[in-house]
Amino acid sequence: MECTLKDLRYKEVISVTDGTRFGYVGDLKVDVDSGQIRAMVIPGPARFFGLFGRREDVVIPWDQVRRFGQDIILVDQVGRENHSEREKFRFW
Repeated sequence: MECTLKDLRYKEVISVTDGTRFGYVGDLKVDVDSGQIRAMVIPGPARFFGLFGRREDVVIPWDQVRRFGQDIILVDQVGRENHSEREKFRFW
C-alpha cells in the first residue's frame, strides 16, 4: 500500500489502547540527513470556536505508529495520560 502526505491528511489518528481520537495528520517531522520520518504532528483542537487560537499540537513518535488502514492510523497511547479530566474540557 502506497501513501502520500496528501493521503495521510485524510486519515484519522486513533489510539489502540483506549480509542482516543487525536485528530487528522497535519504534518510530518523528517530527519533530512537520514531521510527517515521521525514523528507525525496532529494540530491541537481549536479554542472557543477558533477565536482564541489552538491548543498544543500532539506529536506522535514514528515508532508509536502501529498500523495504517484505509481511513485511519492506529497508534499506541501517547502523551495524554498526564492531563486531568478538568483540563480536557476547559474552554480557555
